[in-house]
Amino acid sequence: MSQKTGIEVAEARRLVMDEAAPLGAEIVPTAQALGRVLAEPVVSGRTLPPADVSAMDGYAVRSADLIGADSDSSPELAVVYEVAAGGQGGAPLRAGQAARIFTGAPVPAGADTVVRQEDCELREDGVRILVRPPAGEHVRPAGEDVRAGDPVLAAGARIGPAEIGMLASLGRTLIHVHRRPQVAVISGGDELVEPDRDPSGGRIVSSNAYSLAAQCDEAGARADNLGIAGDTPDDLERLFRRGLYADVIVSSAGVSVGDHDHVRPVLDRLGCRLRFWGVRMKPGYPLAFGRIGESGPFVFGLPGNPVSAMVTFDQFVRPLLLRMGGHSACFRPVIEATLTEPLTKKPGRLHFVRVHLKRDGEGWTATSTGNQSSGVLRSMTLAHGLLVFPAEASELRAGTPVKVQVLDDTIFRETGPRA
Repeated sequence: MSQKTGIEVAEARRLVMDEAAPLGAEIVPTAQALGRVLAEPVVSGRTLPPADVSAMDGYAVRSADLIGADSDSSPELAVVYEVAAGGQGGAPLRAGQAARIFTGAPVPAGADTVVRQEDCELREDGVRILVRPPAGEHVRPAGEDVRAGDPVLAAGARIGPAEIGMLASLGRTLIHVHRRPQVAVISGGDELVEPDRDPSGGRIVSSNAYSLAAQCDEAGARADNLGIAGDTPDDLERLFRRGLYADVIVSSAGVSVGDHDHVRPVLDRLGCRLRFWGVRMKPGYPLAFGRIGESGPFVFGLPGNPVSAMVTFDQFVRPLLLRMGGHSACFRPVIEATLTEPLTKKPGRLHFVRVHLKRDGEGWTATSTGNQSSGVLRSMTLAHGLLVFPAEASELRAGTPVKVQVLDDTIFRETGPRA
């Protein structure tokens, strides 16, 4: 496949996702599977509940004994035994008999209804029933949840708290899930220092390694920060070779055409087949994507500016990692919002504008976070989403409906219940 240069965002996404496929399976404890994706269908080996059980504390009765029961004409039944949750009933109930029963306990043979204890009056020699419930009231029938042999969860299902509870109910303490992608994160540049080092003299803290690793974690991948490569091809190649164990290598900086931009020649030496170099977007034009060999790690060469690195990761690396982890939904939700201010740009590139979102009645408004420089990392902390400013457009007027990719889903939470 030949390398493409200066392509549109949609084409770049397609080229990345055409390469994406779920990774193989691994076995993990069910209790540690939250957020993972099932690599196998789950079929129930149990019937749940295994027998008819009571849904209330009360009395198990024969509905035939309650004909005509009401507050004025209430039958009195003899209480012959008690059934606790996890226990077993005695002999089948005969006409005129009841059993004291508790929530979750098996309904005795002969009984078909449970009367709540608050609808009963305990007498010295039995219990008086004050209501006439329909047959089957407050009884959970055997197999109400699932029956042995029922398909319960499909391969590809994302495991949430309910799924973990279901798996536990089925006795599945171990489960096959898709493997989490392993990502090697590389930073490059003599000017970079670690956060705990002195940044004076024009040095810059290597924040990209931290934000990119966090973005990997948020996408369900495992990230290793391999450190900072100096501005020499040999040092950069050293770190790339260290990252060959990974499923994906993400490098920031060094993908432009300056004297110290060594990523491209290093990738050539490693046998990387580039799919594209440069995407017509802002921030983030200098972006490379390829793969080392036929089955080696995917490689992303991201821009060095902090916002550019984060936005390009979100648009291309994140969807790939999610698909590799087995997810089918790999892209950010998009909402329509009303723009509160005019925006302008030169036509030719698609812009991702960092915006603050605010609920307005049943809709949303979008307002720029301010300075859109690719070096203003604080703008990403203020942004709820990325407004998609189409490539061919030069102006968006205030009041225009716009599409916004939601980065921060906490905007959908309410300060109080609405229902």
